[in-house]
Amino acid sequence: MPLSVSGMTYPFIVAPRGPGAAAEPRPVPRHPIVAPLRRYLADPAVTDVFVNGTDGLYVDRGAGAERVPEWTLGEEAVRELAVGLISLGGRHLDDATPCADVRWEQGARVHAVLPPISCAGATISIRLPGTGMPDLDDLGRRGAFDAATGARLERLVDERTNVLVTGATGAGKTTLLAALLGRVPVSERIVTIEDVAELRIAHPHHVRLEARQANLEGVGAIALGRLLREALRMRPDRLVVGECRGEEVRELLTALNTGHDGGAGTVHASGLADVPARLEALGALAGMDDRALARQTASAIGAVVHIERGRDGVRRVIGIARPTVRDDRLGVEAVA
Repeated sequence: MPLSVSGMTYPFIVAPRGPGAAAEPRPVPRHPIVAPLRRYLADPAVTDVFVNGTDGLYVDRGAGAERVPEWTLGEEAVRELAVGLISLGGRHLDDATPCADVRWEQGARVHAVLPPISCAGATISIRLPGTGMPDLDDLGRRGAFDAATGARLERLVDERTNVLVTGATGAGKTTLLAALLGRVPVSERIVTIEDVAELRIAHPHHVRLEARQANLEGVGAIALGRLLREALRMRPDRLVVGECRGEEVRELLTALNTGHDGGAGTVHASGLADVPARLEALGALAGMDDRALARQTASAIGAVVHIERGRDGVRRVIGIARPTVRDDRLGVEAVA
């Protein structure tokens, strides 16, 4: 589907595959603003692209960010690039709105910050989608988990266990969640709710809802909490929140406590031991005290799956636990 910018449409083009490229190339917008980054965005091996103002360009091919020494762009050109890339997603970036986050039609997620908020010039962060739908078997072959853990993950889906996937930024939470949802029976209806839609699922009945930011007049915003309430009216067999960052954790726990088995969500956390504190912080934003949060979580969530990205770049499931209540406080207990 073409992009529309300033009333003009720009179809997507696909860069030809080079030696060692993935089986499927990645589509890139044709708009000329993309030209300085086109070769890196089209490279199927690249997962992230970073422009650090006048400090240059970095790309991640799975082993950490690496600088591209031959890439240079002046301060004004970097600012123009940031503004243009955000406009491709249908939002604006200017001095009044110096930070923005958008999703391009083909799945790339673009975040940009303008100076003086960004001290070294405009900063751009682009997270690129994989060239195929994530699959549990593929993740296992890449070293994400052993056979026993893979079988346990499949049982969680088959038994309609409500799952919370946790990990740090870039650890692979969304990829793992999408792979799990790809094992949901085709007769079931999946409704996913995200701040910026990133989940790509190999499933024929997937309904995607995406939050909306306010317009220039400060109206029209639709938050995740509102979307969760709307989704409950859509008869989901599996209700999924791409990432809980605030008070929507209350709506998710409430929904999963009212018969919506097989649901899922993701939460940022540095380790399994940090999950209770993270959820308590989110619950506080929703006006939930620690006791209410603990009881709701232990009742709603059947398993917490934590994933980490190692120094070698490999994302690995490092533990599966179940929520518990201890002295009216939330805890987690490793699953043997």
